[in-house]
Amino acid sequence: MIGIYRETIKNIPALVIVDSAKYEQPLPVFTYFHGFTSAKEHNLPQAFLLAQKGYRVVLPDSLYHGERTDDLSKEELSFKFWDIVYQNLKDLQEIKDGMDQQDLILNRRFGVGGTSMGGVTTSAAMTMYPWIQAAAVMMGTPKPVDFAKKLIKDVELTGIQLPISETDLNVLYSSLHSIDLSANKNKLNKRPIFFWHGDADPVVPFEHSYDFYNEIVEEYKNPENIRFLREVGVDHKVSRFAVLEMVNWLEIVL
Repeated sequence: MIGIYRETIKNIPALVIVDSAKYEQPLPVFTYFHGFTSAKEHNLPQAFLLAQKGYRVVLPDSLYHGERTDDLSKEELSFKFWDIVYQNLKDLQEIKDGMDQQDLILNRRFGVGGTSMGGVTTSAAMTMYPWIQAAAVMMGTPKPVDFAKKLIKDVELTGIQLPISETDLNVLYSSLHSIDLSANKNKLNKRPIFFWHGDADPVVPFEHSYDFYNEIVEEYKNPENIRFLREVGVDHKVSRFAVLEMVNWLEIVL
């Protein structure tokens, strides 16, 4: 029987989805980050499917989301996007440490995935944490610098005054460069990675992940370890097909 457990891991509110009979056993762990304005509960379908395959799945709430909400307007929240991503990255280390302390990770098998903002987090995490064994980027981007510039341009087109100076923007871009997977390809180190993206996505550019995939695919000797799944005409919403393919792929590589 698959159980859903509400837990706090190092002060991070999370759901842990796992076969109840194996709750106290070491298992492969997969942490999945939700998207912007979403919450941990929204990713229960993929968590359930993975738990059925024998994984312990951790769904954390991101900063200012879910149980960590701060009643910010969507506009206020949008200007904290990168603060949230950076906190996700810190939270990921905390989750890993918490699992390690309880001896719940089987043979160092720890994977990370996420939707949209969670996919941005996942790509960035691959530049920071060599202990990640596999990653699934669902309509995210491995190009945070380019994506940050797009977000700023989108805001400017609305006529809203940016609450950040040009100097601070340049500081942001410089900071993001260190977690930009497209600028730090060597950090990937041929670890298994899965990309899914709808090619009609109006929010996160499809080309970011697709171009990156084409830049690195030849470095992989094992074709199972890298996959790009393109869905024609699909916009910014993960399909059931995408979820099923992600789960099937993870079962092979993690």
